[in-house]
Amino acid sequence: MRRVRQEVRVTACGRVRVAVRRRSASRADARAVLRDLLADATEVAGDAEIATRPSGQPHLPAHPEISVSLSDDGDWLAAAVGVGGRVGVDVQRPEPVTAGRLRRCGSPTARVALAALPDPEREREYSRIWTVQEACVKATGTGLAGRPWTIPVEVGQHDGTWHSLCWHSVPLPDIAVSVAHELRYPEREAR
Repeated sequence: MRRVRQEVRVTACGRVRVAVRRRSASRADARAVLRDLLADATEVAGDAEIATRPSGQPHLPAHPEISVSLSDDGDWLAAAVGVGGRVGVDVQRPEPVTAGRLRRCGSPTARVALAALPDPEREREYSRIWTVQEACVKATGTGLAGRPWTIPVEVGQHDGTWHSLCWHSVPLPDIAVSVAHELRYPEREAR
């Protein structure tokens, strides 16, 4: 199984760990990626109970201080673990960008910039923008009801903030992966 693992450190957001894996012939699932990441990145054993909230979000009932997120795009799986704040992750293969998808992509500036790009670059950039938007609504627990397409992300923007979240696009060659993590300032909360 080919595994790509990368730690993402976003200064304003603290520490978030992300694992991305291409599916193997055994069709490993995203929870297996999450279990490996939990064992590697935290003191939580990889066999900790992973439950699902009514919204579909995974969580660790015995470890509420650790937030987890999963994403599955057919051939690719991603998991994220964050400590002390909500986290969301999304993975997507670049695909052709239809006119309908383009209309739903964030700001008017982003739509114009995307439309001007050659197809392969437009597909990669659209996928990257969409993974940022999806990661943000996953972190808030709202999913598509959170209207991800309204989250402002510009072409070429790889880091940013939205409401109480910061986000980062993970630079990988074949796929788009983004993670969003709740902004937390422990020194302020301790007061």
